[in-house]
Amino acid sequence: MFSKILIANRGEIACRVAATARRMGVKTVAVYSDADARAKHVAACDEAVHIGGSAPKDSYLQWERIIAAAQATGAQAIHPGYGFLSENEAFADACAKAGLVFIGPPSSAIEAMGLKAESKRLMETAGVPLVPGYHGADQDPALLQREADRIGYPALIKASAGGGGKGMRVVEKSEDFAAALASCQREARNSFGSDAVLIEKYVQRPRHIEIQVFGDAHGECVYLFERDCSVQRRHQKVLEEAPAPGMTPELRARMGQAAVAAAKAVNYVGAGTVEFIVEQPQGYDHPEAMRFYFMEMNTRLQVEHPVTEAITGLDLVEWQLRVASGEPLPLRQEELRIQGHAIEARICAETPDNNFLPATGTLAIYRKPACTSFERGTVRVDDGVREGDTISPFYDSMVAKLIVHGATRAEALARLDAALAETRIVGLSTNVQFLRHVAHSRAFAQAQLDTALIPREAAALFHQDKVGLPLAVAAAVAQTLVGERASETADPFSRRDGWRSHGLTVRRFDFEYLGHAQQAQLTYLHDGALLLAVGDVQSPLVFDALPADSGTRMDLRFAGQRQTVQTWQTQETVHVFCALGATQIVEIDALAHAGEAAAEGGRLTAPMPGKVVSFAVKAGDAVRKGQALAVMEAMKMEHTIAAPADGTVAELLYAPGDQVAEGAELLKLQTAA
Repeated sequence: MFSKILIANRGEIACRVAATARRMGVKTVAVYSDADARAKHVAACDEAVHIGGSAPKDSYLQWERIIAAAQATGAQAIHPGYGFLSENEAFADACAKAGLVFIGPPSSAIEAMGLKAESKRLMETAGVPLVPGYHGADQDPALLQREADRIGYPALIKASAGGGGKGMRVVEKSEDFAAALASCQREARNSFGSDAVLIEKYVQRPRHIEIQVFGDAHGECVYLFERDCSVQRRHQKVLEEAPAPGMTPELRARMGQAAVAAAKAVNYVGAGTVEFIVEQPQGYDHPEAMRFYFMEMNTRLQVEHPVTEAITGLDLVEWQLRVASGEPLPLRQEELRIQGHAIEARICAETPDNNFLPATGTLAIYRKPACTSFERGTVRVDDGVREGDTISPFYDSMVAKLIVHGATRAEALARLDAALAETRIVGLSTNVQFLRHVAHSRAFAQAQLDTALIPREAAALFHQDKVGLPLAVAAAVAQTLVGERASETADPFSRRDGWRSHGLTVRRFDFEYLGHAQQAQLTYLHDGALLLAVGDVQSPLVFDALPADSGTRMDLRFAGQRQTVQTWQTQETVHVFCALGATQIVEIDALAHAGEAAAEGGRLTAPMPGKVVSFAVKAGDAVRKGQALAVMEAMKMEHTIAAPADGTVAELLYAPGDQVAEGAELLKLQTAA
């Protein structure tokens, strides 16, 4: 076994690898960029080496610096994690030439599986089922159009060197193909340095089911069962679970054997995942009719590996270290067993109700449910951040992975919802409530799974207000009163109970909730009771402050509801958390807003920090509301900026390739009067 390894990654996966290494008595070396100088993964390792600027190309993709850091610190091996250099055969070769063990497969296996088209030809030879498509080297756009027309629509364009949902477009009809191809190739060039694509039939009602495989240097290979990753947005996974619901033992065995055949075809060593698209031709209730097709092989550890660990009781990073050091696989196929059910939710800094726009900012409040970290447990949270850390635009938007395990899927699902309800994040937008909506949806609860679940269930997933105006106002008012009562002293004149000798005290509160102005009236009754009126709801307001390490925690009773509520206030915004969900309500200070100027019109600003990819217009062009004006790239994804109204472009203020800050004005639009 190694005595010291270098972890060539950051964030959650670097912390994950370090945790297992520490348990095994293996020393670790972290590498870090300018942006990550105080990051959690740096503190998690025994040593740390600075390798460059904040952008990945200036640090985590600089393999010469990483190898030099390993040599300088006496590390014997390099664990690449996932992303960055994990599937770069040149890096794997460079490690070997430097006398370092690459904790991953041979470079030949990475190369063979790295190009989707080449890997599909290889799988065809190995007898692994393939989706009908075109995987040829000729990339003439006219030929690609003809092949798509031959295969039939909807068709899928995929970057040959792609991954993570980037460089991928679904085309519904022939006349849309050319524009989709150009966009896909541009994203592929920016992300992978190659614009080669392949064309496939877009399978109807598809499920994304992947098989975890593990090979050793002695020629043995096993499969550690399957994961269902069908719940996706923008072709990126949102929820993953193991085992796959509805999987029959016969289909599991066939898919597992096909995955092992795929791995053995490239002499695979280490952890890998063979991904299949599974067709459900007779609907969700007929798993016996499902057909599977090879999609790709990820030659690394996957983000969702903890669900496999949960149902097998194994530590896959430990297996990686043992296999890389020359040991045989710890278990044979017949010794592997499935134990219960596990679900993983990816908590990301993004705004689901705004097309999953990535968010940046500081984790002002970051509270997790009772959990384990980086090891098996009923509730497990793997993360690479701490309260007070910043989510920057340089890297992926994932904040944490929440993993739950239960004896059954229903038990795991209940634990998932409870754990999400106990997760508190203030400071930037996240998808926590969206994940709860998915977990509550009829389709997910009944395991009616396919990759179109999110758009199909959109009405139940987006723009949901589970807390509601009355309870949100009651929480905000009660929080104010708790703070006022805390300032009271023995002096009777310091009391804030609204007492007066004649008449009743009525107090007005002004709020903004979900973009609309709201008013509430609080009446102090003579017996000390409180009566709160919100819109057409009027009810006694009763609350008791509860112990809290920060914020305000209350037992709140209003309008027939009783909830344990926790609130934090940032400037005028009150963040409300309870079992029903979470929301924000703005408590308006009228004096603070007096004299504010009206918002300036005719401006289009960057919704997040990023890079300008292109403009679709020039100065003087007339545009219509909703027309695409510019494309920005941030957090590895492209985002289209559209016209908010009809008008004329007055001036472009940046050029393609320019980096812009959040809120920067990209262009001036003269809108119609």
